[in-house]
Amino acid sequence: MAKTLAFGPFRLDAEAGILFRGSEPAALGRRAVALLALLLGRAGCPVSKQALIESAWPSRAIEDSNLTVQIAAIRRTLQDHDGGACWIETLPRRGYRYVGPAVTSDGPDAATFSGPVRGLALPDRPSIAVLPFVNMSGDPEQDHVADGMVSDIITGLSRIKWLFVIAQNSTAIYKARAVEVKQVGRELGVRYVLEGSVRKAGGNLRISARMIDASTGAHLWAERYDRSSDDIFALQDEIAVSAVGAIAPSLRRA
Repeated sequence: MAKTLAFGPFRLDAEAGILFRGSEPAALGRRAVALLALLLGRAGCPVSKQALIESAWPSRAIEDSNLTVQIAAIRRTLQDHDGGACWIETLPRRGYRYVGPAVTSDGPDAATFSGPVRGLALPDRPSIAVLPFVNMSGDPEQDHVADGMVSDIITGLSRIKWLFVIAQNSTAIYKARAVEVKQVGRELGVRYVLEGSVRKAGGNLRISARMIDASTGAHLWAERYDRSSDDIFALQDEIAVSAVGAIAPSLRRA
């Protein structure tokens, strides 16, 4: 294991069990340090509650509330840096994930902390992640169109009570990354993945979207929309409503 993990203005000395901000040690107990080390080691990937508990309370049966207390202590320490309290993301009823600045390691086996890990078990209801849409236009200004499209679709899907939807900040780590849908399913613990692309040509937009079964790689639904880009917000609403209307029955049948 690497001896030191650095992220943002912080440095965690895993061997000594001390978290530093700059050269100053932070007031963080050994259990919280153990939890933080595991989260940093699997940066960007979900870590189950059981794995976290085993890292800080090995071979002991404890209540989830003990884990919650330690995670809160970590967040209080990190919030000394602007936005730091948001670096530890809660995955409801499942676990946590580190989504802060890039983590660097001084150890030769640094890849151990950034490589793929075993994913979480699927929830007991249909589950889906909407990946960042790819901007195919070559125009960085169209990134906001793609991001807005994803946000609207996630909002629409979240209204379906029987569907578990991954939050947008959880899927943002896949932006501009070539990743296998099956890997996304394992890492996020979802059965279905929705992906798409945005392309602008003159005053027109072409949006393509498709839903894939992450366990098999099979395409369950796909659609393409060609619209004028004069009213971006109306376009986003139209596509979100259409996508949600098509996806919901597809998920019930799958």
